[in-house]
Amino acid sequence: MDIAEKDEMLFLLEKLVNIDSGSYHKDGVDRVGRLLMKAFNEIGFKVAVFKQERYGDHLLFTHAHAFAPKILLLAHLDTVFSPGTAVDRPFQLIGNRAYGPGVVDMKGSLVTSLFAVKALVDAQSPAGKNVAILMTSDEEIGAPTGRALIEQQGLDKKAVLVMEPARQDGSLVTSRRGGGRYTLKITGKAAHSGVEPEKGRSAIKELAHKVIELHCLSNIRQGISVNVGIIEGGTAVNTVADFAEAKVDVRISKQEQAEPLDRKIRRICATPAVRGTAIQLDGGITRPPMERNSQTVSLFQLIQTVANTIGLKLTDTTTGGSSDASFTSALGIPTMDGLGPVGGYPHSDKEYLEVDTLQERALLLAKVIERLSEERSST
Repeated sequence: MDIAEKDEMLFLLEKLVNIDSGSYHKDGVDRVGRLLMKAFNEIGFKVAVFKQERYGDHLLFTHAHAFAPKILLLAHLDTVFSPGTAVDRPFQLIGNRAYGPGVVDMKGSLVTSLFAVKALVDAQSPAGKNVAILMTSDEEIGAPTGRALIEQQGLDKKAVLVMEPARQDGSLVTSRRGGGRYTLKITGKAAHSGVEPEKGRSAIKELAHKVIELHCLSNIRQGISVNVGIIEGGTAVNTVADFAEAKVDVRISKQEQAEPLDRKIRRICATPAVRGTAIQLDGGITRPPMERNSQTVSLFQLIQTVANTIGLKLTDTTTGGSSDASFTSALGIPTMDGLGPVGGYPHSDKEYLEVDTLQERALLLAKVIERLSEERSST
């Protein structure tokens, strides 16, 4: 089985990277989607478009003659970068690395997904008809509209292959932490801090109490972390603050931790410590963890065996970051993450992709799809 030339893959990658497609930039996300629709159409794939008003449209690709594919590739079209980033920091090649916003998370994976499937089609492999490719538009913000579609498309699948990038050492991901976000809004009463401070009710003071209590919920040994990452409040240094706000990131390692942790957060925020202030808490734990279970291990071992046939030695790892892999894994569907190309420093201006791994990981993906399809036909 042959994978396209590296230059052909890089040509598409450059086009994709040079389109701003942050999660809230619908026009940019849809431009990326249209490029991929054209490319998949050229290899005989049709697309179902799930229209969205606020975010980019979700896309589901299947072979024109497919019937009930049993393998799902899961990818996302959005990045974390704001409009204008692609102009300020466009795609570039330096040595064996490619740079640019979203180059590895996950525009490189969009490229390898396409060319892996193209290789199956070119080889006239029946496995090309046994795979569906779902590309969502809101992974980077917790999949508010994508989650239901991911779970729906995953339900009847034999395996879900998630196209997040491989780790810097090439490892695949067999477990991830779950988590969510909360927003804490506190209202108080303003007063001049020099003339009549006793008449004020400081929202910032109340927030300080809550920040300390929330951080005390972290338990690193158990894989639980609660982090107040952003705080805002007040209007002037000589005014008792009548408003303060905090954004809280929560991570869990086991699904059983979700409900007790949510209860503790809500209990802390239910009662003000500063008399005369009021608290509003929004949000919750929205992503289950991807736990390393027997199904995950079996799927990794199959992929590892396939990798050995092309001279690739694979290891697996865990990561604290979350992805859409958690949704299908939590439903009991065999799920493997990190099947994209190798790179590092995603979500930053140092983000890079190892160019040689475009062909390597596309070939691995194509052969994994074939192996999983052979097992299907033999059962």
